[in-house]
Amino acid sequence: MTPKQVLEMAKENEAKVVDLRFLDFPGVWQHFTVPICELNEAGFEDGFGFDGSSIRGWQPIHASDMLVIPDPSTAKMDPFFEVPTLVLIGDIADPLTREPYSRDPRYIAKKAELYLKGSGIGDTAYIGPEAEFFIFDDVRFDSSTNGSFYEIDSVEGIWNSGREEFPNLGYKPRHKQGYFPVPPTDKFQDLRTEMLLTLEKLGIDVECQHHEVATAGQAEIDMRFKPLVQMGDQLMWFKYVLKNVAQRDNRTVTFMPKPLFEDNGTGMHTHISIWKDGEPLFAGDKYAGVSQEALYGIGGILKHCRALCALTNPTTNSYKRLVPGFEAPVNLAYSSRNRSAAIRIPMYSASPKTKRLEFRTPDPSCNGYLAFSAILMAVLDGIENKIDPGEPLDKDIYGLPPEELANIPSAPGSLEEALTALKEDNAFLLKGDVFTQDVIDTWIEYKTEHEVNPVKLRPHPHEFFLYFDI
Repeated sequence: MTPKQVLEMAKENEAKVVDLRFLDFPGVWQHFTVPICELNEAGFEDGFGFDGSSIRGWQPIHASDMLVIPDPSTAKMDPFFEVPTLVLIGDIADPLTREPYSRDPRYIAKKAELYLKGSGIGDTAYIGPEAEFFIFDDVRFDSSTNGSFYEIDSVEGIWNSGREEFPNLGYKPRHKQGYFPVPPTDKFQDLRTEMLLTLEKLGIDVECQHHEVATAGQAEIDMRFKPLVQMGDQLMWFKYVLKNVAQRDNRTVTFMPKPLFEDNGTGMHTHISIWKDGEPLFAGDKYAGVSQEALYGIGGILKHCRALCALTNPTTNSYKRLVPGFEAPVNLAYSSRNRSAAIRIPMYSASPKTKRLEFRTPDPSCNGYLAFSAILMAVLDGIENKIDPGEPLDKDIYGLPPEELANIPSAPGSLEEALTALKEDNAFLLKGDVFTQDVIDTWIEYKTEHEVNPVKLRPHPHEFFLYFDI
C-alpha cells in the first residue's frame, strides 16, 4: 500500500485520527495519536516527533528527541476505539541524521531479512509462532517492602470445584486435562472465536483456535506463517486483539509464561523455514524428509540455544516453565515427533512446502522482532558453518537412564544464566550488523538491572512457608 492509498483508505473509513505505534525495547507496544489532518504523503517521509527518553531501554534524557516514520504497508483500522482510528506501525529514526535507530526492534528484524538475502542462502524466512495464553476472570498482585502476593481466579479453575457459585455447575478442567474437551468444560469457545474473527477482519490469517492443556482458561490461536517482519507486526496485533477482546468481556489475557503452579506453562513454539526463488530450502532426502541445510540450521539453533534463550525466553518467569524433568522442551536435541526435544520436525504432511523447523523452547513474553531475528541468525550461522546437529533423539527423554540423560545438554535454568550465555556467545548475532554490540550490551544491562536483580533481592512468599519457624 502506498501513502496515497493509505490516505484514500482513511477517507473511505472516515478516520478521524491516526494512531502511530512502535515497540519498546522489552517488547510492549507504544502509541500516540494525531488528528487525521496531520497525516499527508510527506508525513510518511518526515515522520512524527516524540520523546525517546521515556521509552524503556532507549535514549538518555539529553538526547531524547526521536522520530517515528509510519510504514504505509501496515495500515489498518483499529477494531476497538470508539472514534474511527487509522493505525500505522512506524520505524524509529534519529531526527538529526535521519538514520534508523539501532535499538528499534523492527529495524533489527528488517536487517535480519536483508542479511538473509545478502547471504545467498535464501530470500525469505517464514515464521509461524504458536503463542499460548491464559484467560483469567480476576488477577490481583502487589510487591512492597513488607509484603508480596498474587492471586488469580478463573471460572474454569479446578480449585473452584468446591466454591459456592449459586449454583456451581462443575465442568472445570482438571490440571493438565484441558486439551481439549468440548463445552461445557471449555468455557471460552465463543470468546476465542471472537478473537479469531477479529484477527481475520484485520487481514491476519488464522489456522485454528483451541483450549490448551492447563486448567483455568489456557488457550492457543495459531496464525498462518508469514515473512519475518510481517509476523513481528502481526504478533503485536495478536496480543493487542486478544487482550482487548477479553477486556471487552470483562476478562483478562496474559502471555506470562508460568502464571500457575503445578500446571502447564505457556510457550510459543516457533516454526521457521527458508525459501529461495519460490522453493523451500528445508525439504530433502535426509532425516525426516529434510535437507542438509535444514540439519545445519538445527545445528545452529542447538549450538546457540543457551544464548538465544536470553531473547526468546527473556523473563525471570520464563524459567519457571523451563524446568528439567518436566514436559518443557529444555533438552537441546532434535526429533521428528518427540515434543520434549527443543527442536521438532513436524510430520503432519509429506509436502516439501511444509518442511520446517519447530523451535519449541521460546515463550510469548519475548519481543517478537528480536526473537525471530535471533532464531534466523542462529539458523544461518549453522548453514554457513555447516554445524552438525548430531543424531536425532527419538526416544522418550523422560524414560532415559540418568547416565544417558546426562549427555544431553539443557537450556539455561534462569534468565541470569541465559544472559551470561548471550554475553559469551553473540558473534552470530553481530553478522551484517543485524544486532549491534550496543543492542546486546543494553539488553543484558536492562534485563539484569530491571528484572534479574529486583527478583533476586526480594523475599519469596514461599520462603516464609519454608523458613519462618527456623
